[in-house]
Amino acid sequence: MGLTGSVLAIDAGNSKTDVAVVAVDGTVLGTARGGGFRPPAVGVRAAVDTLAEAVGEACARAGVEAVDHVSACLANADLPAEEEELAAALHARAWGASVEVRNDTFAILRAGVAEPCGVAVVCGAGINCVGMRPDGRTARFPAIGRISGDWGGGWFLAEEALWHAARAEDGRGEPTELARTLPAHFGLESMYALIEALHLGRVAHARRHELTPVLFATAAAGDGVARRIVDRLAEEVTAMAVVALTRLDLLTDQTPVLLGGSVLAAGHPQLDDGVRRLLAERAPKARARVVRERPVLGAALLGLDRLNADPRARERLRAHFAQGGG
Repeated sequence: MGLTGSVLAIDAGNSKTDVAVVAVDGTVLGTARGGGFRPPAVGVRAAVDTLAEAVGEACARAGVEAVDHVSACLANADLPAEEEELAAALHARAWGASVEVRNDTFAILRAGVAEPCGVAVVCGAGINCVGMRPDGRTARFPAIGRISGDWGGGWFLAEEALWHAARAEDGRGEPTELARTLPAHFGLESMYALIEALHLGRVAHARRHELTPVLFATAAAGDGVARRIVDRLAEEVTAMAVVALTRLDLLTDQTPVLLGGSVLAAGHPQLDDGVRRLLAERAPKARARVVRERPVLGAALLGLDRLNADPRARERLRAHFAQGGG
């Protein structure tokens, strides 16, 4: 079967992948969900194999074998060199005549704006920020951890909370309720017991992320150390947004700033209020809101942008997802 005048949209995160085949008029032809996309852990080829399962399912449901354009927004595509490598790997699969790979944060941004213009800050397991303008200019950060200047993200916050709690219990640091609430989450009586359990593997490493909500609950109860950590995160989110707005010459325009990811979407009042207060001081024309739209919508919209689709196609696509379409 030949090309179909459609977009293959891929939103691939660390834990899951969403795929949609979308006609140029915005009609959703087929969708599928697959596993996580983790090239650093399994290699590019194996990671793309995981994508291939969901792509095959979506294309089968759509009744197509290939599309005009593949719009892939992928986790772990943090540097242009990684985007190029992944684009080549996807192009080799012959899913579409053209391929564009972006970091998955761009999908969240595009899903939340009417036109490709704005800034998105995402704080989930990690933290990242991107911005774009209709003329194609973008702003971004490497976002690969502390070596690239990152501060924040759920994993980092959990580690930060553990650090303060450990020092509070043994006397090296300021007293904090975190020394009680963190071990209590696992049914333990002291930070020493939690440190031992983590070190010896009795509490799995992957469960550390459970401590991020404990940090926010402890902050909400009034603990000074926990509150300062949350305030620092609000500062970091604002700093990233303001830098991206400045780079794109959008600081003086009424520009949407989308907040996404599990931490920013959780509705923590101290964090939400802090971000909005700081943005009002430093970027008064920015319009902050939490993005609720599914990122695969953003990947599809980026694809329709690339095909210069009619604005009504974007409206039809948004309506499909707004109505709970898969």
